[in-house]
Amino acid sequence: MIRIAVDAMGGDYAPREVVHGAVLAAQEYGVAIQLVGPPEAVQQELNRHKTSGLDITLVPASEVVTMDENPTRAVVKKKDSSISVATRQIAEGNAQAVVAAGSTGAAAAAAQLLLGRIANVDRAPIAAMMPTIDPDRKALVVDVGANKDCDAKMLFQFALMGSVLFEGLFDVKNPRVGLLNIGTEESKGTKLVQDAYKLLKDTDKINFIGFVEGRDFPIGKVDVTVTDGFTGNCVLKASEGIARMMSVILKQELKASVRTKIAAKMAEPALLQIKKRVDHNELGGALLLGVKGVYVIAHGGSKHTAIKNAIRVARDMVKADIVRKIEQTLALVTAGVMGLLTAGLLATMSAGVLS
Repeated sequence: MIRIAVDAMGGDYAPREVVHGAVLAAQEYGVAIQLVGPPEAVQQELNRHKTSGLDITLVPASEVVTMDENPTRAVVKKKDSSISVATRQIAEGNAQAVVAAGSTGAAAAAAQLLLGRIANVDRAPIAAMMPTIDPDRKALVVDVGANKDCDAKMLFQFALMGSVLFEGLFDVKNPRVGLLNIGTEESKGTKLVQDAYKLLKDTDKINFIGFVEGRDFPIGKVDVTVTDGFTGNCVLKASEGIARMMSVILKQELKASVRTKIAAKMAEPALLQIKKRVDHNELGGALLLGVKGVYVIAHGGSKHTAIKNAIRVARDMVKADIVRKIEQTLALVTAGVMGLLTAGLLATMSAGVLS
């Protein structure tokens, strides 16, 4: 049975909503759950639910990392925090995945400090699942906030990890990988994306389709969109804002008259389905890639549905053996990439000497 450690104290609605979501996941997905936090507080919430026959255990943790703390400093200082204890469950072989809401920075810091990064990974990015016009297909954006400053080699690694993740989660062979830019022409973009483009077009390990624009992933033109964490986070927040704006506008227009109210009632099933397709609670959280364990970071405002779906994604990542596949893929291509980077450096040095 897959065992998942859940930070019961992470997020705006912890521990009540986290525990509720964990119980639902244990019931629906048949996973074993470790709820990490102060035992009395967690048990009090567990008592609200029917847990007979479910594999749910409590793992004590006496501290909590709050949203206003420096993430790395808090993880180092609070060794008995719920996020640190949950992460150590993987390191000690007691769990195969972690699900945590709340401070994204604390989760990323705990994962990298306590688990470490996979060999050949310079930085661990965060991948976010995004809705598309195809109801049966999601898109991934990597990185959406973990690394604001990146180099070309890092973007290359993000592309490899994103491709492996998409193929493993959705069983899609050769997913389309694009590099986010202000246009699709090869001449456009910053030096960062130009350098990353050169690396990506020379590898046969992924299905690289070139530069893509911000509108391409929602309409299904690309499966994995690669960018630096600063840009990716802006894309993520803009997408959330647009979805919220459209929801408010739709409600306003549907309530504008008796006729539209009647139409809204008739269209209610379709409207609920639309809401479900764009609701972050249904997507299952963001995925921290490149660390030695499966790590799913849920939205800070997650309620029980979001927590349940985050646990589902964690289960699917474990079943698809994503960590091992990323490790193998990076090991295969690292020598080739280093050769390209070295050749480029030597060429630059030679040009400097000749001039």
